[in-house]
Amino acid sequence: MQAAVTVTPARVPELLLGLATVRPVFLWGAPGIGKSSLVREFAESLGLECVSLIGTQLAPEDLIGVPQIRGGRSVFCPPEAIARDEPYCLFLDELNAATPDVQKAFYSLILDRRIGTYELPKGSIVIGAGNRSTDNALARPIASALVNRLTHVHLEASAKDWLAWAAGHGIHPWILDHLTDRPDHLWSAPPKTEEPFSSPRSWHMLSDALHSFGDGIDEQTLKVVAHGTLTPAHAVAFCGYAKIVRSRFGIEAILKGDAGWPHRLQDRDLLYYLAESFRGRLVKELPASREHLSPSGRQTAYRAKSLLVQLAEISVEVAQSVIAPDTDGNPLLPAWFLIEAARDMPRLVEARQ
Repeated sequence: MQAAVTVTPARVPELLLGLATVRPVFLWGAPGIGKSSLVREFAESLGLECVSLIGTQLAPEDLIGVPQIRGGRSVFCPPEAIARDEPYCLFLDELNAATPDVQKAFYSLILDRRIGTYELPKGSIVIGAGNRSTDNALARPIASALVNRLTHVHLEASAKDWLAWAAGHGIHPWILDHLTDRPDHLWSAPPKTEEPFSSPRSWHMLSDALHSFGDGIDEQTLKVVAHGTLTPAHAVAFCGYAKIVRSRFGIEAILKGDAGWPHRLQDRDLLYYLAESFRGRLVKELPASREHLSPSGRQTAYRAKSLLVQLAEISVEVAQSVIAPDTDGNPLLPAWFLIEAARDMPRLVEARQ
């Protein structure tokens, strides 16, 4: 299902309070962005137990129950997990990954809040959640009859919301600091191949690993766990950041001339990270028009051109990544700076020889 309007995690509790208390809700979103956690926390905020049923692990009889003979008639008895006396939150996780027969078994439960003769206690709420087929996740089409029985809310990842949550939930400080600087690395679209990708869940997994190994984690082990949980480019960037934390290198020191670009082959991940930080600093400090360039901005621009030459001497590829356009082909750095850099490069190269 395509999202017409998306919401960030911070808005979900408010929406669920107004929607789920009167009608069933379906929460859509990419894998790993916190759908299940949001539902459980919402249920807890209402003082309701959250009973989770995972669509991919169910058969129709798991919902309808098995028949028993009572008074000469067969009666279907819903399972104990569903048939409760007190109000609760029924969370139908991965509902759209369930088989069509299981989805049909949910119809009366979702619309009429009942299975056979059993009716959900007054005050109970029903919330479903699932991944989108566009995220290369297991997802089956939902019949229009079921779609029409639910209010649909589309969730998007938010670095601001996740960092606010992470600060109070023991997420490793390296991750907090890195994602504060690179919020665009919190989530990336799931790849079409079987490889790790960045999401709030994967960053949480990496945090658990860092706490387990401790701050003395060696460089090779850090690479293993980072590349085992994150999108490859994000893993390289994080390893570079961690190396900065534990070394004398930093973009501030390089800009001031107190340190140079790391040139050892084993420091290439650090070089990539510093180049990204360098580009981010230029995007932030250089105005779109040269007319708005301040005296400090002129010094930054002059120093940046010199640093680009020094960077190219170590790796032309890394130097090109600083001035490269974004994935859509749009320039990230101001056009006037790119023109000046192309014009002044030969002179700056000659001055270094």
